[in-house]
This record gives sequence, structure tokens and C-alpha cells, in this order.
Amino acid sequence: MMDLTAFQRDLLFTTFGLEEPKGVEVKEAVERYYGSDVLHGRLYPNLDALVEKGLVEKGSHDHRTNKYMLTERGKQQLKSRIEWELSNVPDGIKTGIRSLPERQ
Repeated sequence: MMDLTAFQRDLLFTTFGLEEPKGVEVKEAVERYYGSDVLHGRLYPNLDALVEKGLVEKGSHDHRTNKYMLTERGKQQLKSRIEWELSNVPDGIKTGIRSLPERQ
């Protein structure tokens, strides 16, 4: 995970949060989070890099559309990252995070 850019980490989280996401769905989710457009020239090379690293699997949805899913290695890397982040957050903040209301 250390060799990933922040954008690539965001793509991992986004891909994991979607059910068999197509590239355009990943793009739209990241754009909502960033609040700005993400160009195809940035998105797809970074998704391909995650595939090359064995963190994401790229499959065919149809003849024009690819779908992306985290591999077991990708899920483990994501889990390790979350555990590391939580280990560096003071307990008072963790309690506050856990008590946040659910998204609607």
C-alpha cells in the first residue's frame, strides 16, 4: 500500500464500496467524493496500475465496458490500511466517529 498514490488508495476504497463497478461508476463515485471532474486519462491508467499490482481484477462487463473488483490481496491491503489509520486516531475521536449518524 505504501507504493500507491492517494488517488489509487481512493480508487481501492471506491471500488470496494461498489458492487461489480464499471469504470464509469468508479469515476462518478470518485467525482462525488472529490467534488470535481476526474479525467479518463487519470482514472483508467490508475485502475490499470492497481490491476498490475494485483490489487484489482479487471473483467469484461460487455464488449465495451470493463468491471473492476478488489482481489483478496487488495482487500487485505485495504484492511491493513484501515487498521493502521485507526491505530493512529485517539480513542476520543474513534468514539465520535462510531457515533456518527448513518448516511441517508
